[in-house]
Amino acid sequence: MPLQRRGAEASMPNVYMYVVARDFGFAPNPFHGACTLATCKPRIRKTAQIGDWVIGMGGAKLKAVGRCIYAMQVTDTLTFDAYWHGPEYLCKRPVRNGSRKTIMGDNIYHQPAGTTAWVQEDSHHSQIDGSPEPSNIKNDTQTNRVLISRNFYYFGDAAPAAPNHILTHLGYFNGIGHRKFTLAKAQPLLDWMHAEYKGRANTVIGDPYQFMKSGSRYSKRMDKIVD
Repeated sequence: MPLQRRGAEASMPNVYMYVVARDFGFAPNPFHGACTLATCKPRIRKTAQIGDWVIGMGGAKLKAVGRCIYAMQVTDTLTFDAYWHGPEYLCKRPVRNGSRKTIMGDNIYHQPAGTTAWVQEDSHHSQIDGSPEPSNIKNDTQTNRVLISRNFYYFGDAAPAAPNHILTHLGYFNGIGHRKFTLAKAQPLLDWMHAEYKGRANTVIGDPYQFMKSGSRYSKRMDKIVD
């Protein structure tokens, strides 16, 4: 699928890479025709621009080191309220008694008119009884921005191992936080992906690693999954 480019007057795109510690289909959420990053990774959500790429590599907890979980090119950005009210994103609102896809809905934050308090919908980031989890609210809403992609690859548990020579060329290694590369530096990785998975862009190639545990919750305060 051809890369979407910025205008000539804009700076060249960047590529952000980080380790995906948990893969439930929540962050990112690759369902309903758009890959969205609406929670977690507040620094990437704050700085990534339209045309940039975000790539999630597998971590040790998933036993997927060196494997590419997903890659999304940012094609739009929205505030939480715009995401919440957008008709095309109603399908991304969580339904905790629905299918695994709807349970993992990431469209969870909005502010009632005239207020500054965040409403957190019953979701993967709520407490086990469905009540708001303050630690997740604090972390997620420090950046009031949702990244949206309609040019993405989501591999999930079918995550392919990225060629070692390409990762070596990048100087990439698993670590805390994210790494930022120029598009030129990361182009071999993207070219490999486009060549190997031609015709499979914007599809869910494999289920999320932890999809069968979709009923669980994550607490930032405890940094653990609560069943």
